[in-house]
Amino acid sequence: MDGTQVLTLGLGLQAPWKLKDQHLDTTSSPHRLELYVEADRGSLYACPECGKACPAHDFADKSWRHLNFFQHHCYLHARVPRTRCPEHGVKRVEVPWARPDSGFTLLFEQAAMSLVREMPVLAVSRQLEVTDKRLWRIVHHYVGRMLGDLDLSQVANVGVDETASRRGQRYVTVFLDMQRQQEPVIFAV
Repeated sequence: MDGTQVLTLGLGLQAPWKLKDQHLDTTSSPHRLELYVEADRGSLYACPECGKACPAHDFADKSWRHLNFFQHHCYLHARVPRTRCPEHGVKRVEVPWARPDSGFTLLFEQAAMSLVREMPVLAVSRQLEVTDKRLWRIVHHYVGRMLGDLDLSQVANVGVDETASRRGQRYVTVFLDMQRQQEPVIFAV
């Protein structure tokens, strides 16, 4: 298995996407590994509305931050098409490695969320070398999605506790489902 196949497996690329080129820039600090992904000319893409295979209408250059490759920052670049669907018109294709308008690959977001569960966002931002504002966007997206799926219809008794997170006027308030033995925390702020 050559380096291109290893990188392709690490990105989870699926047809029609393939790794076209890579470049390691050691003149910048931190070093940057640039990966270029494309599809074969004439490829068909799934319409985001109905999933029907449609031809490309036009393309836009997009970039995403990926997981570091050793100590090098890794960026994925692709020309992302808009499809021309006979039923839904012109629509931007969603790539399988990133959520729309994120700027990060799904694997990067997964790693960031795993770290945010264990330590403060500011500490994670320093470790991943991205701004905390960009990390908060990731956190708000996934927490908002989970809160939308939260079903509290069976909660009968709620307990509330507040504790100081550090000296001064900083507190953590925790809401608990008093009937649940496993994972009783409903919300913390």
